[in-house]
Amino acid sequence: MQNVAPKRFYRVVATAKNAGGWNVTLDGKALRSPAKKDFQLPTAALAAAIAAEWDAQTEQVRPLAMPLMQLASTAIDRVGTDRARIVAELVGYAGTDLVCYRATEPPSLAEREAQAWDPLLAWLRRRYDVSLATTNGIVAVAQPPATMEALSKVIAGYDDFALAAIATLIQTAGSVVIGLAVAEGEITAELGTHAAQLDELYQTERWGEDKEAVERRVAQLAEMVAARRFLDLLTQE
Repeated sequence: MQNVAPKRFYRVVATAKNAGGWNVTLDGKALRSPAKKDFQLPTAALAAAIAAEWDAQTEQVRPLAMPLMQLASTAIDRVGTDRARIVAELVGYAGTDLVCYRATEPPSLAEREAQAWDPLLAWLRRRYDVSLATTNGIVAVAQPPATMEALSKVIAGYDDFALAAIATLIQTAGSVVIGLAVAEGEITAELGTHAAQLDELYQTERWGEDKEAVERRVAQLAEMVAARRFLDLLTQE
């Protein structure tokens, strides 16, 4: 039996400031998280954007159409109580980071990977003074323990709200390098998505499009863009 989206049960959406920050109100009642926690947001800009998502719902409330709401809920319900595991999981992506595994054939693909990914690895070295080892093919390459420890400190340094967005960037891209580069503004979400999809796009050029693959890439881009916007809203008043 398919899940049916609930009907819109409110008329007026607004924001309200309180001692803990900002909240979204539905017909004057403060919104709570899916886990029934206080839905305290750190900035008025984020509260306004989430309120706009709620207000955009029509006859039914569709959570998947509210990516900012989902990210904030993750920060409130999950990150604060499971931070150590989340940080460890994200650092683990460095062990199999997309940009570290290079093609040897055809040469044109190897060249594209180098052009797109080498500058990101160089940025990582400049920004955090850490280096990731690269390899050809799919044979696993061990990353230096010092690098993994340094990346752990970097990721753990973000607050709960930022970490929720960075988790989406890293997991969606399959790359700590791409995720951090987008989070830090080194590249846009669009360029980060393209870097993550580079191999697939190359194969598409050779063999043609697949509808499901196109839909997956579009969804991947939407997740990256939403996470980057979420981070921007955290820095605005």
